[in-house]
Amino acid sequence: MNSKFLHPMQIKGNTISNLRKLAKPPEAIMIVLDMALILMKRRFDPIRIDNNLEEPFYASSKTEILRLLNFSGLLSTLLTIRELNDEIIELLAPYTEIKDLSEKARKAYKDLATLKTWTDKIQSYHAINKEVIPIKDKVQKAENSLRKASRKLARAERELERTEIGLNKCQHDFDLAMETKKASQTDYDALLKRRDDANTLISGLTGEKVRWNEQNKVFEQSIEKLIGNAILITAFLSYCGPFNQEFRQRMLNEWQKQIQQKLIPFSDNFNIIEQLNDEATIGEWNLQGLPNDDLSIQNGIIATSNYRYPLLIDPQLQGKSWIKNMERDNDLLITTFNSKLFRQQIEDSISFGRPLLIEDVDEELDPMLDNILEKNYLKIGLTQRVKVGDREVDINHTFRLYLTTKLANPNYSPEVCARVSIIDFTVTQRGLEDQLLSLVIANERTELERERVTLARETTKNKRMLKELEENLLVKLTSIEGSVLDDPSLVEVLNANKRIAIEVKEKVAIAEETKSKISTAREEYRPVAIRGSIIYFLMSEITLVNHMYQISLQQFLSLFHESMLKSNKIAAIQKRIQNINDYLTYRTWFYTTRGLYEEDRLMFTLLMALRIDLRRGKIRHDEFEVLIKGGASLDLNTCPSKPFRWLNDLSWLNLLELSRVKEFHDVIDRLQKNERAFKDWFDKESTDLSSLPETYENLNIFHRFLFARCISPDRTISEARNYIQDSLGIKYSEIPVLNLELIWEESDFKTPLLGLLSSGADPTSNIQVLAKKKNIDLFIVSMGQGQEILARRYLQQTITLGGWLLLQNAHLGLDYLEEFYETLIATEIFEPSFRVWLTTETHPQFPIQILQSSIKFTNEPPQGVRAGLKRTYGLITQDKLEYIENIYWCPLLYAISFLHSIVQERRKFGPLGWNIPYEFNQTDWEASVQYIQNHLDDMNPKTGISWKALRYMISEIQYGGRITDDRDRRLMITYAKKWFSDLLLSSNFKFYDNYSIPKVKRLDEYIDYIDKLPLIDPP
Repeated sequence: MNSKFLHPMQIKGNTISNLRKLAKPPEAIMIVLDMALILMKRRFDPIRIDNNLEEPFYASSKTEILRLLNFSGLLSTLLTIRELNDEIIELLAPYTEIKDLSEKARKAYKDLATLKTWTDKIQSYHAINKEVIPIKDKVQKAENSLRKASRKLARAERELERTEIGLNKCQHDFDLAMETKKASQTDYDALLKRRDDANTLISGLTGEKVRWNEQNKVFEQSIEKLIGNAILITAFLSYCGPFNQEFRQRMLNEWQKQIQQKLIPFSDNFNIIEQLNDEATIGEWNLQGLPNDDLSIQNGIIATSNYRYPLLIDPQLQGKSWIKNMERDNDLLITTFNSKLFRQQIEDSISFGRPLLIEDVDEELDPMLDNILEKNYLKIGLTQRVKVGDREVDINHTFRLYLTTKLANPNYSPEVCARVSIIDFTVTQRGLEDQLLSLVIANERTELERERVTLARETTKNKRMLKELEENLLVKLTSIEGSVLDDPSLVEVLNANKRIAIEVKEKVAIAEETKSKISTAREEYRPVAIRGSIIYFLMSEITLVNHMYQISLQQFLSLFHESMLKSNKIAAIQKRIQNINDYLTYRTWFYTTRGLYEEDRLMFTLLMALRIDLRRGKIRHDEFEVLIKGGASLDLNTCPSKPFRWLNDLSWLNLLELSRVKEFHDVIDRLQKNERAFKDWFDKESTDLSSLPETYENLNIFHRFLFARCISPDRTISEARNYIQDSLGIKYSEIPVLNLELIWEESDFKTPLLGLLSSGADPTSNIQVLAKKKNIDLFIVSMGQGQEILARRYLQQTITLGGWLLLQNAHLGLDYLEEFYETLIATEIFEPSFRVWLTTETHPQFPIQILQSSIKFTNEPPQGVRAGLKRTYGLITQDKLEYIENIYWCPLLYAISFLHSIVQERRKFGPLGWNIPYEFNQTDWEASVQYIQNHLDDMNPKTGISWKALRYMISEIQYGGRITDDRDRRLMITYAKKWFSDLLLSSNFKFYDNYSIPKVKRLDEYIDYIDKLPLIDPP
């Protein structure tokens, strides 16, 4: 009703006055004013229809309209209309229904048309209001209820406010009470925790109390004995490094006696390892490759505890391998004195604190190391510097220096010994046994070895953890200020320590039990490790006979691994062990003896048999001592007089020493009772002991050998061979036949093939033949003054393009050999066909690195006719036997081979064989065979062989051309005359008793026949 659109005041005041002036207002205006009368509830003329209108409608109340227009409060009255009723609406209805009334009113009088619109709206308002009024009534009632509720709410809120004030006061009092309770509870809990912590500490430390008390007593005793222990430890670290285990113990025992005499106390049962190390550290060293024997552990202690830098005598490279593993995570730098970057590497290691390993040190040290070894440091401010050459370098104190040498018995000057700590890292037999056992188990029982290594690693880790837990606890206890209960972390540490310690101890116990089971299973294979250790140390000690016989541990381990791979595999463990041992023994024997001179082969084989039998228990140590020493320790003047003139003094002393062996305790009495029988046997030319007097006819092979060595030294060699055959097998009595092709197949790019020269035994021609057979280029350099340039050029050429390089007489170019070896080691890419052959005479300064990395062989004629024939027929092929169909061809070939063996075999008898020594060699045989081939090819079948010409060529030209003595020539002519004639095909033909020409055609049949010839030749 208050809408601007409906507001009646839109009717201007002059509009009403203008209407008054109208004599006859328009019809539409009159109708609108009638509606105003109705709305204002004014008097109204009686209703009648006015037909004069355009459309008949109610007649207007003109009189009343006029009064209305004259009413000054017309507009204000309209504004005050507030109530309408149904009657008014009903009266207005006919007017409202007039068609287009609003439009007509607008046209008639525009300003008054608004009143019509307002009237329509007010009717609509009334219609709507009829529906709204009940709602309003309800709203009114609701508002009334709301006002009542509001009043109640106001009262309730005032009451609530008063209540909340009281409640807040109570809550405040409650909070204060709760805070007091909480503080009390906190104090109570703290007291309980303090009590629990105290109980925990008491409980936890009670377990340590006994051990700590015992350890405290030990510490008290240690303090009392500290001076003596310190003297022994200092002396051990300072002086024992260069010596072996036995000598170290002797030195310690002597020092202890002297300290005891001075009344200086020291620990009972003093043990250097227990004094300076713990099980966890030793376990770590073992995992890093250090053997577990006492000597190796002592070496580790000296290397890591000494003030001086260590120099390791390490021919087997065990120490170097351990250092590499130990320092791997510390960025270890490895170099040599010959390295071009040597100085820069030293400076970098010192500056950055990197450990430095200088390997392959000789007997002289580089002067550049003097200040470093002597620790001549310059202190500048807070830093230290050392002079390296002409430069000063800052020292990082994490720098460590190690030096190693492959020399087994170096001769260092006193100055060198004073600068470094020399340590003998030569592997021990027990240490090598354990290492070989691990290799066997890794190959035969891989899962067992893997479990053992894992177990060892876990055990070491757990023991280290136990030690760290104990140290952490002690550090915690000693660093507490005030009461121990004031440090809550102490209980946590103690609980954690206790929990972890229990777990670790359980693991250690389980590990020890498992370790015991694994050890039992591993021990089954120990015979293989024992055999390997025996053989390796024998191979190493043969270098005492000749410097050139050097062998590296890596070479032996390669042979050991080969033995496990190639020996016959079988499920039965004992049989498998026997197969490995048999293969290993023969393989290492074959590998070693082909690189020995003939004079040393029997000795090596005999020592192998003796040492194996000693370990088996087949020979006692007292028997071995008599065999080696005989009566050398006895003085003839203080011994009983010998009873027989036919017995020489040496044999008599030997027999006296032999009588100490229980099997021969009555040997002197037996000799006296059976003098005639023993003398007859003694005077026999035969070396066979099977005809011993019956008193000793039941001796075993070794005791026969021992008896022969003592009473008849001239029979020692033959009996040694019999013993070797009985102990090792008949194949060990055969000298290995040189097979260069086999040696070449065993080699690789970085493995030189080294031929040891002897009189009349140069393998050059054999190498040339093999190179031609393999269609490989061979470059030969005869070493000597100025030949290094040519050797260097050919070496680079063969490395790059392939081929073989032969350095003849390498002992004449020792200066170049160092460079040669460095080049070989430094080169990483080789052409596959590249190989290096060397020939050399024995030389004490020959580089040990080359000797230890090379495959050695000798081309020396073997001893014995059988060995010589076997070697010769090892070079013959079946095609060669079938080369000529002449019936004389094969017999002549055998005869010239027999002659070749004889002329070489006679050399071992010195002047009794040849008045002048001659260098008969394979070339003489080849030339003779070639002449026989040509002669048979050109032979006239009617005239046959010209024996005179054949004998002349052999005795005067091929072999006789070397002979300068008349008597020697006469002997050679006699051989030719007796052995080269028509009688060669006779069934009765013999070179000597038991030596005839086999009637066979195949090569294998010749070899079988040769194998059946006597092992020992009659003179």
